[in-house]
Amino acid sequence: MKKTLFLLTILLFLFQQCNSQPGEPEPAPEETGTWASAREINVRLGKGINIGNTYEAMQSWQSPFDPADLKRIADLGFTHVRLPIRWERDDRSMSTAPYTIESAFMQTIESAVDEALKQKLHIILNMHHHDALMANPAGEKARFLSQWEQIAGHFKNYPDSLLFEILNEPHDKLTPALWNDYAESALRVIRRTNPRRCVLLGTAEWGGVGGLRSLEIPDDPQLILTVHYYNPFQFTHQGASWSEGSDAWLGTQWHGTVFERQAVKEDFKTVIQLAGEKNIPVHVGEFGAYSRADIDSRVRWTRFLARWFEQQSFSWAYWEWNSGFGIYDPQNRRYEQRLVNALVSDPMPDL
Repeated sequence: MKKTLFLLTILLFLFQQCNSQPGEPEPAPEETGTWASAREINVRLGKGINIGNTYEAMQSWQSPFDPADLKRIADLGFTHVRLPIRWERDDRSMSTAPYTIESAFMQTIESAVDEALKQKLHIILNMHHHDALMANPAGEKARFLSQWEQIAGHFKNYPDSLLFEILNEPHDKLTPALWNDYAESALRVIRRTNPRRCVLLGTAEWGGVGGLRSLEIPDDPQLILTVHYYNPFQFTHQGASWSEGSDAWLGTQWHGTVFERQAVKEDFKTVIQLAGEKNIPVHVGEFGAYSRADIDSRVRWTRFLARWFEQQSFSWAYWEWNSGFGIYDPQNRRYEQRLVNALVSDPMPDL
């Protein structure tokens, strides 16, 4: 009898081995219970950079995406990338129901995500420059929510190192009150398929710290608050063609004085207070100074902000990789090394 039971045990083991599927992908974190908390994820995000003027651009000014850039970014010491995406472009999605995102474009974004994860980078996917939604919120809400349903469903089995950001810089007719409603609606859609994925929530009125006055934060433990910072604006945007009157600001410098540093700290008082009250981690999703500012001032401003953000336990993503604010010239394959150092290695400067 014992011999028979032993043989049956062996046969059962062999049967299980023959029917196993070693080629199947690893189970998603949701299945294994390995999702980290929002605060842990924010620590892991650490230093990041935006792949700007690429997938959020219109065809006339879009920079090509080079997957090799992700290895370059990782090798420099960055730990995440933010990938701004304009999902509403006519060649990418339908403007009428059912608002389908083209499968080819979804695969394009998936390839970028896969390469980032291969390079051990966290990656943030957002919805960027949704101009139709800003101009006509009520008319575009169904499309906005449908697109998030599709994005969330497509990436639901990805690890927790992929994050979603609901919308970049809400403004225009997407008022602060409407933004609170639309953000909560989008979060509910995302949570149907991604109940524990970290989601970044930005502010109305162009995503700045001023938008915190009206922001209502949903009761969700897996949220990260994200804000953008470009102050003093006449310094960071001097000579920028899209900012009216900016040529008059050329020559504006930033010296890192006690007064200049204190202005930054004052700007972030509300952020720090709210983060403490709501127990929510903070990500600075954009900050940068345009290339027409003098390089010494750009380095001083960038270095101070990067180190000060870290002192506050903020994660951050510099704007941007390889265009007007960038640290890398893709034509000559050269770095603006002083800016690279300011971001990833320079210590906080003494006064």
